[in-house]
Amino acid sequence: MSQESIVLDPTRAAFDAQATPADLGPTHFIGIGGAGMSVLAEMLHAEGVQVDGSDREHSAKTDRLEALGITVEFGQKAENVADASTVVYSSAIKPDNPEIVAAHDAGKRIVHRSDILALLMNGKQAVTVAGAHGKTTTSSMLAHILVHAGIDPSYAIGGSIQGPDGSTLDGGHAGNGSVLVAEADESDGSFAKYHPTIAIITNAEADHLDHYGDEEHYRAAFVNHAGHATGHVVICADDKDALAVFEALPAEVKKHTVVYGTTPKDQLPDLAGAALVAIASESETAGSGTEQLTLELPAAVTGDEPVCQSVALKVPGIHNARNAAAAITSAVLLGVKPADAAKAAGTFLGAARRFQVRGTVKQVTVVDDYAHHPTEIAALLDAARRRYPQSAIRVLFQPHLFSRTKFFAREFAEALSKADDVIVTGIFPAREKQEDFPDVSPDTIVDAAQGLKDESQGAWIQSVDDMCLAAKMMAMRAHHGDVIFTVGAGDITDMDQVLLTALEAHRESCE
Repeated sequence: MSQESIVLDPTRAAFDAQATPADLGPTHFIGIGGAGMSVLAEMLHAEGVQVDGSDREHSAKTDRLEALGITVEFGQKAENVADASTVVYSSAIKPDNPEIVAAHDAGKRIVHRSDILALLMNGKQAVTVAGAHGKTTTSSMLAHILVHAGIDPSYAIGGSIQGPDGSTLDGGHAGNGSVLVAEADESDGSFAKYHPTIAIITNAEADHLDHYGDEEHYRAAFVNHAGHATGHVVICADDKDALAVFEALPAEVKKHTVVYGTTPKDQLPDLAGAALVAIASESETAGSGTEQLTLELPAAVTGDEPVCQSVALKVPGIHNARNAAAAITSAVLLGVKPADAAKAAGTFLGAARRFQVRGTVKQVTVVDDYAHHPTEIAALLDAARRRYPQSAIRVLFQPHLFSRTKFFAREFAEALSKADDVIVTGIFPAREKQEDFPDVSPDTIVDAAQGLKDESQGAWIQSVDDMCLAAKMMAMRAHHGDVIFTVGAGDITDMDQVLLTALEAHRESCE
C-alpha cells in the first residue's frame, strides 16, 4: 500500500454527538508518549476502554502509562495494530507510517487525536482554550480553580502542571464531575470539530501559516470555532487579531460572548451585546513575587450583581493577568463563586515549563519557559523584567520549526532584543526537515537582529548550533544576580541541568 492512497484529514470529524468511548473498541495510539496523546490514552483508559500504543522510545509519559496498566510497544510496526478496532494518530504521523498502512489495509477505523477529544466532550460541560499563546497556562489555571472548587473536572492539557515543592502534576485527568477542560489546538484546523459549552480564545495572532496559508484563513478558523460554542465565547480584547475575530462573529454569537482585557471600553468597538470583564489594574511590586490585578465581573458573568474582584497571582506578567481573567471568568460562568475562583487562582504555580525556576547556583538563577512564538517571548521577557528588575537577563533560545523561523525571523529578533544576552541554538525541527528549508538556520534570526541594539559594547546576540556548548558558554559568562532563561518548545529544557552543573563548576573555579 503506497502512502499516496492513504489520506489523513485531521479536519474530518469521525464521530457524531451521540457517540461514546464505548463505541471505540480496543484502541491503539500511534505515538502514545506525546503530550497530547498520552493524556487522551489515560482518559480513555479511565473510561474503561481497552487502550494500548506505540512510541519510538521510553519517556516519563510512557512510564506513567505502563504503570497504569497500558501496554506500550517501542518501535512502530504493522503488528502493533493487529488487535485494534480504532487507531489514533496525531498530525505528526505521516501516511506512510507502517501502523497507518497496516490499519488502512485491514479496514480499521483510523481517527485523529482531536476526534477522541471531541468524543470525550460529548455529554460534558466542555471548555476549550484556543489561541496562538496561553492555551496551556489558561487551561491549567481553570482546571486548578475547578479542582479547588470541588468540581473534580476532567482535563486534557498539552503539558504538565507545576506542583508544590518542585513536583510536576500530569496534564490529564478523568474526573467524576461534569466539566471537561481541554486545549483546542488550532495548528492543523482540527479544533473545528469541537462544540464546547464555553470557548475561550486567548488571542488569534497569526501562526501555523504552513497550514493556513495566510492570516485571513487563520482568523476564519477561529470565527468558525467560536460559532460552535453552545454557551459562551470568552475572548481577549487586548489582542488585535482576537478583536478582529470578535468583530467577525455573527450577531447571535456576540450576544453570548464575554470580552476581557485591559483596554478601556471607550477604546473598544461596539460590543453589540457582549459582556465586558475589565482588568482594572495590573502591577507587580518589584521582587514581591505576586502579580496584582482587579477584575470587574459584570452581572452577565456572575448571574447576579456585578463584582469587583481582586486577585494576587504567583505567575508573573501582564499576559498571565489576562490568562487569569479568562480562567476566572469561565469558572464563574460554570458556577464557582468569584472570591473562591480568585483565591484558587492565587495558589496556581503555573504550567510546567512556563516561567519555571529550575534552580539557583551562587546567585545565578536558571528559569525554563516554553515560549516559541515572538509574542510569547516578548511577554516572557517583559515578565522577567518585572520579576527581576535588577538582574541581567540572559537567554538560550532554541527556535521551533524551520517554517516559523523563516516567517518570523525579524519578530523573533525584536522580541529577543528585550534580553541583555542571547544565544540562538540549532532549530528543533519537529515535523519538518532541514532539506526543505536549506537557507534557514539560527543565523536567520541573528542576521535579522542587526541594527536593533547598539553593539558598540559588543554583540548581544550570536548563534551556536550545539545547544550543549551554548549552555556551557552562557554559564561561563554569567555573573552573580543574573537570570538565565532556556526558551523554546523543543528539547532546550534538557539544558537546564547542564547550566546548573556548569554554573557550579564555574563558580567553584572562581572562588
